[in-house]
Amino acid sequence: MTREGIITFKGTPMSLEGEDLAVGSSAPDFQIHYADAGIQTLTLGDLKGKPTLLSLVPSLDTGVCAIQTKKFNEQIASLKDQINAVTVSRDLPFAQARFCGAESIDMQTASDYQTHQFGTDFGATISELKLLTRAVFVLDSSGTVAYKEIVPEVTEEPDYAAALAALRMLI
Repeated sequence: MTREGIITFKGTPMSLEGEDLAVGSSAPDFQIHYADAGIQTLTLGDLKGKPTLLSLVPSLDTGVCAIQTKKFNEQIASLKDQINAVTVSRDLPFAQARFCGAESIDMQTASDYQTHQFGTDFGATISELKLLTRAVFVLDSSGTVAYKEIVPEVTEEPDYAAALAALRMLI
């Protein structure tokens, strides 16, 4: 399913692939990948037990995506033991690891580069670009969506305060 006109990229209307994942629904299971002594798999099951911030970005090699990742990394630093936080993009896991090392990012990164199923299941793949849109999902400790923001203009930052308030309510 394609949902048209949900977002814009530099003012141009774009479509999102997948169903609109609603607040209150169970997050779909997923397999995304990260670099740690090779390519490792991260699943929804790995994150259950703690509230989770999923910060979706098109590419860490772009300005707004880097800003988003840095801001969330800074703002969750005091919550690290109480939550999971993952930036998800379609960058290769090795590029994500390089970015985190260069920018002193402690936040977990993971990639939807293999199957693109994460983006489709979360309703967050930009059809025309085959990249993830800018979005934030907060899941409770059992994997239920407690907060969602699909940023209407991909080149703009998310509402950090609202996402973090939703996350803190779950701790």
